[in-house]
Parts: sequence; structure tokens; C-alpha cells
Amino acid sequence: MSYLPNPSLQITADHKIKLVEAPVQEPGKGEVLLHIKATGVCGSDLHFWKTGRIGDLIFHGDCIIGHEAAGVVLKCGEGVTDLQPGDRVAVEPGVPCENCFLCDDGRYNLCEDVAFAGVYPYAGTIQRYKSHPAKYLHKLPSNLSYLDGALLEPLSVVMRGIQVAQLELGRGVVICGAGPIGLIAAAAARASGAHPVVITDIDAPRLEFAKEYLPNIQTYQINTSLDAQGNAKAIRTLFGPDEYTAPDRVLECTGVESSICTAAYTARRGGVVVVVGVGKEIINNVPFMHLSLAEIDLKFINRYRDTWPRAIACMSAGILPDLKPLISHTFPLERANEALELCADRGRPSIKVTIVDETDVTV
Repeated sequence: MSYLPNPSLQITADHKIKLVEAPVQEPGKGEVLLHIKATGVCGSDLHFWKTGRIGDLIFHGDCIIGHEAAGVVLKCGEGVTDLQPGDRVAVEPGVPCENCFLCDDGRYNLCEDVAFAGVYPYAGTIQRYKSHPAKYLHKLPSNLSYLDGALLEPLSVVMRGIQVAQLELGRGVVICGAGPIGLIAAAAARASGAHPVVITDIDAPRLEFAKEYLPNIQTYQINTSLDAQGNAKAIRTLFGPDEYTAPDRVLECTGVESSICTAAYTARRGGVVVVVGVGKEIINNVPFMHLSLAEIDLKFINRYRDTWPRAIACMSAGILPDLKPLISHTFPLERANEALELCADRGRPSIKVTIVDETDVTV
């Protein structure tokens, strides 16, 4: 098989981005070669670009980024029987070792030896061609597009957060942050039967979009003249007059220290705060004794596990509202660097930016 050029977006160890042609990796045993058709830009991509790390995940060299992806199978490696050329698939980007005690226990999202696409040194999906284990590819039904498929990864993050938070019918929830993850979380929380659902942000236009996109939720704009307790008090009034009606579940989707503190004071006594967002390596000002005396559980998630089949089913069946309106901008692969630059530019508002490749690649 002859291949077209393989443009790829890479982050360098000295915090630069570059668009360069990459070699095409032939599929090995149990792998398939994909033509990546769509990849969403994630906040973690920006973190890696600007800081070179997220916790212990460090870019020691150049690496192709991207992990929110969908594509079409071009070629199957040895032993692949459940996929064939032409199959449309969503990419589950994390490939665990399958040998450690966490993998044995089914908690493969915590595997320390995971090969995660777009995290150094494992090549990501912002390229035309990518080989990936067939086990971690999921067929797309005919009513889901490649753009839908690329949104399954952030939806999986949200589904893991909702699982840990134990949302249920009639349970109130606050979503901190009206970025892509927060908006998907609000949509999924509403679909789960949670009520009331309140989404917060510091940015008024994002909240306006949230209200248009999900008219059955409430919004709250963070007041920068108030401290965390003051904002939390104002958020609580949206749920009712007393402690009993205060929200007992909060999904913190920004990772920002001040937002985590606000979330801690927003949850009622005995409640749960689940941190979904990615933040600084060390956060010093979390109100420890408030959480302790109120027995508020501060929980975290690390990506997801066993979510893709359920996410595909929910999206395909219309359980969730259409997530594609969150895609504010698309860029062709050859301009992927511009997509990342847009996401990083606060002066040019965007929600979900997606890189697409409509090049005709012969199967």
C-alpha cells in the first residue's frame, strides 16, 4: 500500500508546536492502521504545550499529540478478526499493560504502564495515519459521524465523573466550568435525571451559550469580587433556602484552585466533590478542615474505563442532546497548529476545536 504524506502536530520538549511529516507505522500483531478523520483538541494538549507536563507525565522530547479521535480502518495486522478495512471506529486512546494488579482488578485506567496516545513518548492522533490496537477501537453505528466519534472521549471523561459522583434521579448538582467538559457534564447530568443542574463560569458568553444549548439548566457567573465562600453561598441560593436543599454533588471541571475551593464550600455537609479538571501539580489552599468537619468527600478521576460501549449507545440512541453544537471551529489537518493556537488565545473565544482530515485515502 502506498501512502500519502502524513502531516502531524507535535509538541517539543522546549514548549513549541510544529507541523511536520511523520513516518507511517505499519500495524503490528493485534493492531490496525487507521486514517484519522477527526481529533478534538483537549485542554491537556494545551497544558503539555505550555508547561511540558501534567503531574508525572512529562514531555522529554518531541511527540505527536491528540487523543480525542475517530477514523476508518485501512489495514489490519496479524490476528485481527473483529475489524476490517472500511470500518468506522472511535479510538480509546489508553492502552494498558494488562499485566499489573490494577489491570487484573479491572481498574485499567489506573495502570502506570499505560501507553496513552498523545502523551510522551506515545504518538497521538493529530496525524493522518495511526496504528492502534484493535481491542481499543470501537465501531461507530451508521448514525454517528466522525465528529461524534471524536466527542466520545470527553463524554467518557464525564461518564467516569458521574459514576464516581453517583448522580441519580432528582439529586442536585453543580458543574464548575462551562468549557467542553463542563457542558458535556451538564448535558449528561440532566440526562441522568439530576435536578437542579447549575453550571458556573467566570465567562458570561460561555454561560449564555450554556443556557441556549441546555435551556433546562441554571447558570451562575462567578463574581470575582467575592471569595470562594461568598460565591458558594450565592450558588447555594439557586437550590433553595436552607442546608437541606443545598447541592450534595459538585463536579469540578476546571482544575483551577479557586474553583476547587468554591466547589468545596458549595457542597452541603456530607456531600461529594469530584475533581474532573486538570490543574497545577500542587494546590495549597484547599479548605482542609471545612471538608473534614463537614465530611465532604473530595474525589478524583483518572480518565475512564469501560465507557466507550455505553457512551456510543447513549449518543446513538439520543439519550443525550446532540454534542456537535459544542464544536465551534474545525481546521484541516494541514492547519492543525492554528487549531491549537486558537484554543490558547483567550481573545478569540472557542468551545471545542476539532481537526479534520477529509483527504481521500484509498482503502
